[in-house]
Amino acid sequence: MSRASGLVDGGLWFRLEEASAVSAVRRAAQDVGAEVGLDEGRLGGLAIVATELASNLVKHADEGRLLVRPVRSGEVAGVELLAVDSGPGMGDVTASTRDGHSTAGTLGIGLGAIARQAGWLDLSSVSGRGTVTVAQIWPGPAPGPATVAAVSRPMSGEEVCGDGYATRTADGRTQVLVCDGLGHGPLAAAATAAVVQGFRAAPAGPPAVVVEHVHRSVRHTRGAAIAVAQFDEGQVRYAGLGNIAGFLVDDATRRGLVSLPGIAGHQRRVVREFSYPIAPGALLVMHSDGVVDRWNVDDYPGLRGRSPQVIAATVLRDAGTRRDDACVLVARA
Repeated sequence: MSRASGLVDGGLWFRLEEASAVSAVRRAAQDVGAEVGLDEGRLGGLAIVATELASNLVKHADEGRLLVRPVRSGEVAGVELLAVDSGPGMGDVTASTRDGHSTAGTLGIGLGAIARQAGWLDLSSVSGRGTVTVAQIWPGPAPGPATVAAVSRPMSGEEVCGDGYATRTADGRTQVLVCDGLGHGPLAAAATAAVVQGFRAAPAGPPAVVVEHVHRSVRHTRGAAIAVAQFDEGQVRYAGLGNIAGFLVDDATRRGLVSLPGIAGHQRRVVREFSYPIAPGALLVMHSDGVVDRWNVDDYPGLRGRSPQVIAATVLRDAGTRRDDACVLVARA
């Protein structure tokens, strides 16, 4: 038996360079909140969080961007706001979340207000490298922290992203997918949508079986690179076609995972599945070829212990290329 769970749609990215963009972020967040059924009180809190995050990017950040998207846990839906910038960072994150702390002559109430209104908040900041902040607003108490999260964005000049991701539970085991529709734009996005649909509809089985099913189900598209991973009692089982990168990251090593050449829907050799031992708390990181693989989570103090959303957004910010769609998925064993 299998069921879809956990992850979210791609959402909407905003570039925060001028104060006029703040109101657009707030309206978009409230629209998503209304769509997922937040009441007036939660919508008011969401508006505060969206305004403060966006205002902080305009006032303090370099290359500030903010993602607004729905987030789901089981049958419950909320709104997630993900703010990313490239500097200057915060030297003292704890102090920055206290009311009255300011580095720019402002009232210094932004992060304190966000912390009070958000059902769940996580952030990472490194001086000179930037800050990633994720806040969620739910209709009731926030669910427990996610063990899997992903972030994607289109290449510069495109409105839709041809890279995608999904997760599901099959026979009690978590399976995750990352895919890269060939090319860019609407046709690549359509290929990725078909891959995600095929993944969610696949019969319960190990990654190789799922990849075979997806391959057969997307022959009407231009095709995609895909990889599927499954957590299974102290190991990760992994199968891929094409250039989706996969890594296992623990305290000592970063191990690459094997994908075979091919294009799901068009060209493939025999799909092979590989198994890798994994320690509790280790990270699985998967990404499309819009992300170069010269990243290292240990370059960011404390990042390994942050949420998958923050880790994925940090890797995307610093290793993603603007001339290609990009997607990063992070899962914690």
